Amino acid sequence: MKIFTPQDSALLLIDHQVGTMQLIKNIPLDQVKRNAIALAKTATILGIPVVMTSSQEQNLQGALMPELAAILPDIYEKRIQRAGIVNAWHDPNFKQAVKKTNRKHLIMAGVTTDVCLIYPSISAVQEGYAVQAVMDASGSPYELSEEMSRRRMEREGVVLTATNTLIAELAQDWSRPEGSQLLQILFQEVLPKIQ
Repeated sequence: MKIFTPQDSALLLIDHQVGTMQLIKNIPLDQVKRNAIALAKTATILGIPVVMTSSQEQNLQGALMPELAAILPDIYEKRIQRAGIVNAWHDPNFKQAVKKTNRKHLIMAGVTTDVCLIYPSISAVQEGYAVQAVMDASGSPYELSEEMSRRRMEREGVVLTATNTLIAELAQDWSRPEGSQLLQILFQEVLPKIQ
């Protein structure tokens, strides 16, 4: 397995829209939100480029989570607003934004897993990118569709991961200056409160 580092990775947040998020039923919605926020904060701390995209914001899907706009206002303003293309990788503006990062390791999270994450993650692998899909910052309406999507992504070479695992991989060493900030994110956003 290729180790992802802040120097070779980009974060792609796909369709974390307030309407679409309501479709998530296989994992607590609050957990998905907290993990997406944790990924955005981690990217900010480590200087990892971020690409955000949304689909048909004017419809039921709605706008991207306002928390993402607060954390990454410039990226939010430059988000790729797709007209309806299901596979974000097939949107030339999205693909170009990813290429501009000059990173070959892609960290992806998307809502929903079974529609918005599965296709671009597989497409990117097929074009030579290493992809980790953050499963607890994504979700599906049904356990079955989530499970089938996981199997298909893994068969195609997408590495499935969780937010805390990915943050630890990027940190590599908690004693680094950024390490304490990342630990704070883990304990505030990702890990359950320790009683």
